[in-house]
Amino acid sequence: MAETSVIEASVREGVGKGAARAARRAGYVPGVIYGGGKPPLPINIRHNVLMKELKAGRFLARLVTLRVDGEEHRVICREVQRDVVKGLPIHADFLRLSPRSRIEIDVPVEFVGHDECPGLRKGGVLTVVRSEVELRVRADNIPDHITVNLAGLEIGDVVRISMVELPEGATPTITDRDFMIANISPPTTLAAEEEEEEGLLEGAEAPAPEAETAEKKGEEEGD
Repeated sequence: MAETSVIEASVREGVGKGAARAARRAGYVPGVIYGGGKPPLPINIRHNVLMKELKAGRFLARLVTLRVDGEEHRVICREVQRDVVKGLPIHADFLRLSPRSRIEIDVPVEFVGHDECPGLRKGGVLTVVRSEVELRVRADNIPDHITVNLAGLEIGDVVRISMVELPEGATPTITDRDFMIANISPPTTLAAEEEEEEGLLEGAEAPAPEAETAEKKGEEEGD
């Protein structure tokens, strides 16, 4: 399960730009909780508290419990607006969730089995195409990550989403193709040698300009 943060907040008195500016002057970041079949709830969060959560990383991909004046709301942050000059948060939007809510969220990919991967032992390189995969999951079953096992993969092998065991009830948001997550690429030196060999073969097959010119001249004199 994805980790959950608990954040203290308070109901914001008044709405609109004036109330939001007053909250910022007092050291708060204004926000709103919406969805779940309930009216929007304007809130204030301490600026330093929100900054700590943002610096912890993946704030838009974590469940959050907002404790608003003692009442708890299970939410996920959908947007944090920032000041265009200073880059500091100036507003946050939170989607209210129920245990059965289904949401779309980016989930990190974790690679294991490096020591059991023949392709890597032979000098191959793990090329990660997607470090995260967007999944549609239930709010009460958001995974911390999905796992890709590299054991048994050879150079040239490809890992696609169909090869990954997803959490129960989770489905990729991309459904029109079996997309690639990673592959085992040839060693850099080997790839360079193959390109060089291909270049030499192409050069050997094509006649040199001088030889071609001499050949044509001989044909003309023979005529």
